[in-house]
Amino acid sequence: MSSFVYRSIGMMSGTSLDGVDAALIETDGVEVLRRGHALSLPYPASLRRDIYALFDRAAALQGDEPDLLAAEQALTDLHVEAVRQILAEEGAADLVGFHGQTLYHAPELGRTWQIGDATSLSRQTGLPVIHDFRRDDVAHGGEGAPLAPWYHAACLAQEAGPVAILNIGGVANVTFVGRDGAVLAGDTGPGNALLDDWALRHTGIAYDRDGALAREGTVDAARLRALLSHPFFDRPPPKSLDRQAFATALDVLAPLSAQDGAATLVAFTVQAIARTALPEPPRAWFVCGGGRHNPALMQALAQAVPGEVSPVEVLGWNGDMVEAECFGFLAVRSLRGLPLSAPGITGAPGFFTGGRLSCVGIRPELLVRG
Repeated sequence: MSSFVYRSIGMMSGTSLDGVDAALIETDGVEVLRRGHALSLPYPASLRRDIYALFDRAAALQGDEPDLLAAEQALTDLHVEAVRQILAEEGAADLVGFHGQTLYHAPELGRTWQIGDATSLSRQTGLPVIHDFRRDDVAHGGEGAPLAPWYHAACLAQEAGPVAILNIGGVANVTFVGRDGAVLAGDTGPGNALLDDWALRHTGIAYDRDGALAREGTVDAARLRALLSHPFFDRPPPKSLDRQAFATALDVLAPLSAQDGAATLVAFTVQAIARTALPEPPRAWFVCGGGRHNPALMQALAQAVPGEVSPVEVLGWNGDMVEAECFGFLAVRSLRGLPLSAPGITGAPGFFTGGRLSCVGIRPELLVRG
């Protein structure tokens, strides 16, 4: 085994606010040699509520507000527990890739903000932690997102293009890999976040279970056209979104029934994906993230895009853990000084590394091998 290979625990807490995903992989930051134990720890209802309450205020927060600090500590403690459970199964790891929870993403303003206390995480787990993955890309003029395409492309190395990996999380994003292996990526529009918020408002459950609401509803064509008129959809990738960028969509749909609103939101997500400008139609779309569990969304997607639509499980992947594995992969890239930015992925003007290292009681120079 190469001396560059690390056992890395990646963790992701996405914009759907459903919880923390954690997964161990063995990687040199270029290839994935093994996928290990993986798990999800759901957010307690109180933590989900507290973080959601911060979203609309995020642009004005200073970082020292008591409710913010309390939410950040609770979030960090949940990540600590996830690492401990992975270690109980795997025995050991070399480092942690800690994404944190995005509160605010505005690359046009030069700002992206993920909360989570990496120093506390390192101290409590005894492991070095790579974190703050997006800030350097934004500072170089990139979108800061999506970053998962690095991992998608590595895992698709044996798959002939043109193909697409579609991640439907709170926000949806696509990775296109062409016939020549060139990668183009970007957010496509809303994913599950609006539908989750709508379902919570109307049913008390924070997602549309089995797509039941959407399947019983009818798309409101006029309101859908209004939503799709947003200038974001005229931009080609690379491009990225804040979770709350389309929050007013729920006000637009407010007069509709629970079912019709859900159907319209599914159509909104799917049409945004279908309208994304890619170099050529993918022959296959492989879907990861929570959206692939929604039959109404998957059926609508299959009808809207050219090419076969399948969950990433047909590739042997765990579609719930792709982003967690990704940040284990990116942690090793960061540690080795490999790029996290690229013109076709984040829109940055060149290839730049990123991320920051926090270690408590560990000499950083002992981490880098070779």
